[in-house]
Amino acid sequence: MKKRATGTRKTSLRGKPFGRAAEGQGMSGMALASVSVLTAAAILIPGFIVAKSQDGRTNARQEQALIPVPELSGQELPGGSATARQTGQAAADEAAGGAAGPADGGQASGSGAESADGTAGPADGGEGSGIGAGAGGGSPAGTEESAPAPSTGPKKLTALDLTQVRVYVTKEKRIEKVPMETYIRGVIAGEMPISFEPEALKAQAIAARTYIVRRLASGDVSGVPVKGADVTDTTAHQVYIPMKQLLARWSGKEREANLTKLNEAVQGTRGEIVTYQGSPIQALFFSTSNGYTENSEDYWDASLPYLRSVASPWDKSLSPEYKETTTMPLASFYRKLGLSGSTPVRSLRVLDTTDGRRIRELAAGDATFTGREAREKLGLASSQFTWKISGKNIEITTYGYGHGVGMSQWGADGMAKKGSNAYQILSHYYTGTAVVRENDLPRMSS
Repeated sequence: MKKRATGTRKTSLRGKPFGRAAEGQGMSGMALASVSVLTAAAILIPGFIVAKSQDGRTNARQEQALIPVPELSGQELPGGSATARQTGQAAADEAAGGAAGPADGGQASGSGAESADGTAGPADGGEGSGIGAGAGGGSPAGTEESAPAPSTGPKKLTALDLTQVRVYVTKEKRIEKVPMETYIRGVIAGEMPISFEPEALKAQAIAARTYIVRRLASGDVSGVPVKGADVTDTTAHQVYIPMKQLLARWSGKEREANLTKLNEAVQGTRGEIVTYQGSPIQALFFSTSNGYTENSEDYWDASLPYLRSVASPWDKSLSPEYKETTTMPLASFYRKLGLSGSTPVRSLRVLDTTDGRRIRELAAGDATFTGREAREKLGLASSQFTWKISGKNIEITTYGYGHGVGMSQWGADGMAKKGSNAYQILSHYYTGTAVVRENDLPRMSS
């Protein structure tokens, strides 16, 4: 999930567990007493989700606890993030060969600080840098028109509800088996700050569910270090927070309110995924944009019709990761790029930019780098950056946090604050897609 949009380090939405809870800490009787009966049920029964009507009253017909799920013998289930860096770690966890997790950057952070990858924004020209505003991008579509939501109403348990996700909990070196919607709850908690708007959390829930449904349906187990697991709990896939850590993160009324908010985001979107021409999409997301998202082929090799550059103006005023300045010795700068110290820094120049206003190609003396290569070699938050030389140091200013492809988490929160619902948010960031409700793992066309 790297610097993220959620909480610590300048945490990011997608990268670190935001308010890290003491591992192994159980829930005391007194603590449990402070939680409502429904919340306690949600804690004690994996997969128990309570739906509420719009006036806030519980709809008894929709109360349900997932029944124990038998192991799916003989079926190899195949196994993104955006929490504000305030939760703590940052790492560019993109899988080699372009097979990255959905989120790049950090968590937007449930605890207030992890964010998803990708803080970018117009850079004020540092010496020798000046990135021009590239063409393209598009307007913030989806904010005016309403995107239709899947039909609502009581939802019966389906095969998808009973599908288990086998998560490799990296630090504890164990596999945790949880029902689909329990997994989605843990991902929302790991990928977005709990302070985000409810509609942004719902958009994240649908994107996270889309990612894991596609992965399971296609039999993809890439990036998993052990047999028997579908996915890890890191930004290599999607950050996932086990329930015991959530219980340790909060207490009292705060715990009850936050768990209720998470449960409502899950239950309100249960079974819903984003599709393009009938198939689940590659639901990539990241922490913070530079004002625009990126075309998929400008960061990875694949050109996907629903991962197009669109405007995302909300990030600049909201995200703590929109702009960042990193200072490093020139010698270190040269070494990271694999250049000799004789290459004049002032020979650095931007050769081309993308529709998303990021660097497509950079020249350094006789060498050239893609924006992604420069970002990864230098450990930068974004591939839109400017620079300035100061003595024996170089100051690099980045805009945005993460790879920039797909849904911006801080942008999603900004859209929600302006009145957009989850479906409008997803329609804006994933061009030409539709949200549908699946009852079972879909059949993949390829």
